Amino acid sequence: MSRKMTTLQKIFLHLALIICVGITVMPVVLVFFASLKDGSSLVSTSLIPDPREFSLINYRRLLTETPFLRWIMNTVIVAGLSSIIAIAVTALAGYAFSRFHFIGRKNGLMSMILLQMFPAAMAMVATFSLLQYLGNATGGAIGLNSLLGLSLIYIGGGIPFNTWMIKGYVDSLPKELEESALIDGASSFTTFTKIILPLMGPILAVVAIFNFIGPYSDFIFPSVVMFEESKYTLAVGMQSFISGKFSSNWSLFTAASILGAIPIMVLFFALQGFLVEGLTKGAVKG
Repeated sequence: MSRKMTTLQKIFLHLALIICVGITVMPVVLVFFASLKDGSSLVSTSLIPDPREFSLINYRRLLTETPFLRWIMNTVIVAGLSSIIAIAVTALAGYAFSRFHFIGRKNGLMSMILLQMFPAAMAMVATFSLLQYLGNATGGAIGLNSLLGLSLIYIGGGIPFNTWMIKGYVDSLPKELEESALIDGASSFTTFTKIILPLMGPILAVVAIFNFIGPYSDFIFPSVVMFEESKYTLAVGMQSFISGKFSSNWSLFTAASILGAIPIMVLFFALQGFLVEGLTKGAVKG
């Protein structure tokens, strides 16, 4: 009887997992089918269109008639800068908060927690004013309508969360590794770069993914600080396909959605080996 119950439980578990996967994958499948339709409407008379009606014309139009590739490049630049600089800054900050005791350490950590309680949109007016000031001070190199200025928004906004994640991960590493190196005459910086930093690979991969996905998919901040079509990120550019008063090209929008997901998928599959370890180990101690 026990074995039968166990078998039934496995069957129900597998059915539940299949249903969950189906619910997750179905929207992607429908979007993909919609991108293969020749037309601008998203609604179809059938759930799965006739394969004989499939066409790649939307992908050809997307690549030849719109600045889609430029938008992708802008988005990758912003997300890549945000990810790289966030790793460099928060790796040092997380290590310092984990291993060193200094004046303001506790208050600094608590301040970061408090900052995470407020949505980033609340600071939009202040962010706009700050970028405007930076643009005037740097001749437009860093400021409004600047990819570097947009990157700074995400870098600053992600520092509290990333620092706490890295601190929790470093807390789980044995201090004996550093103590033995310090006894041998190594400096604190050498100990960090030669011993601790290589062990931080999993959590740095997590930080890289989070800081790439956030800017890559964000619409609010780019729509506020970017004014030229050539400076649009992917989300803002895609919105222009469906924002017309009298017409909306949903077929181009769905085609852009499919192609736009490729960089995220490549990054995820490249770093997935570190993802689980980085998320779980950093939660052990903090």
